[in-house]
Amino acid sequence: MENRTHISVFYIRQMIEYSIKAIIEEYDLGFKNTNSLVKLYERIKDKLVHRLNPDQLILLDQLYIDKSYYHKLGLLKDGKPSMAKTREFYDLGKFVFETAKKTIKTG
Repeated sequence: MENRTHISVFYIRQMIEYSIKAIIEEYDLGFKNTNSLVKLYERIKDKLVHRLNPDQLILLDQLYIDKSYYHKLGLLKDGKPSMAKTREFYDLGKFVFETAKKTIKTG
């Protein structure tokens, strides 16, 4: 599994991005065409009870995400993320997703 951590982290990053965008939509904060997690988080941080670690968002923003080169997706500057770092990102992604679910109004 170690050799596929970069793919896992790529999809975790996507989950975080879309979860934050769902919160932006829920609070009608206006559309902004950006994929930067740091910039997106700045728009919602006052709406959250718990703060996110901006250092993790900065690192995720540095991922290689050009889909033209699929074999490089999710690579960090130093190469593939370790299993431990992938787990950290997974935990962050799960937290952001759960936060978005609680934030979004139902029915």
